[in-house]
Amino acid sequence: MSRWIGRALLAVGMMWLTGCAGKAADSFTLEVDLPAGFAVVGDASYAPASGEVCKLPRRNGRRPELKIFKAASKPVANRVSFEVPFTEQVNGCPLVLRRLVFAINASWGQRWSDIGRDYAVIYFHDSWEPGMPLMPDTGVQELPGRCQWLFRTAGPKHAILKILWCKSLDAAGKLKRARPGGHVHRDGLSGKTLRMVLAFTEEEEPAVADNWVKVAGGWKRCRGKSEEDLFAFCRGNVVDFKAFKMPDGRLCNVYPTCN
Repeated sequence: MSRWIGRALLAVGMMWLTGCAGKAADSFTLEVDLPAGFAVVGDASYAPASGEVCKLPRRNGRRPELKIFKAASKPVANRVSFEVPFTEQVNGCPLVLRRLVFAINASWGQRWSDIGRDYAVIYFHDSWEPGMPLMPDTGVQELPGRCQWLFRTAGPKHAILKILWCKSLDAAGKLKRARPGGHVHRDGLSGKTLRMVLAFTEEEEPAVADNWVKVAGGWKRCRGKSEEDLFAFCRGNVVDFKAFKMPDGRLCNVYPTCN
C-alpha cells in the first residue's frame, strides 16, 4: 500500500510540475523601471491568433480582450512587475498578445494641472525579424528609454508649461526617434523577463525650436514681433527678449534660474 501511495504522489508531483512549466511557457514577466514620481497605466491588447477565422464582436464599454496594468508613483525610483499571459480566450475565440501600450505620467508642479504624459509601446510578433533584439542568456531582455521635461510658454502672460518627452535608446545609449518600447519576438519571451527601463534626465530643453536662446544660467525667451506675440520665433534676433511667468507666479527673464 505504501509503495502504491508513493507512486501516486510521484505522479501527482510530476503533473504539478508539468502544469507549472506549461503555465510559465504561456506567459512572461514584464518589469518597468520607473523614475521617482513616475506612474504608468498600461493595457495588453489581444487579437485572434494567426489563422483563426473567429472575430471579436463589436461592443460598447467593457473590452475583455484588454488587460490593464497600473503602478502608482512613488517618491523614489522603483521597479514594478506584472505577469503577462501570451494567450487569452474570449467568447471561444483564441487570442494572442499583440501589443502593450503604457501611458507614462508625471507631475512637474504643485497645481492639479501641472502634469505630463507620454507613451511607450511594445509590439509582439509571431516570428523574429531583422532588427529585433535577441533574448540574452540571462533571460532578461531590456528595452531602454529616457524621459525629460520640455518647457514652453503659453497665453498672454507667457506662462511656463512643461511637456513630458520620452524616447527609446539605442545600444550605444543615444536617443532614437521612436517611443520607448519596440518590436519583440513573442516566442523568445516564454517564461522569461521583458524589462522596460525608463531613465530620467534633469536637463530641460525648449519644446519649440527657435523660441529660446541659450545664455549663462539657462534660456531667454525671444521677443518675436512684439510683447503680445504668443509664438515669438527668434528669426535671427538674439538680443531682444521678453519676460515670462514662472509656475510660482514670478516674472523672470532667464529659465529656470529666473535672473
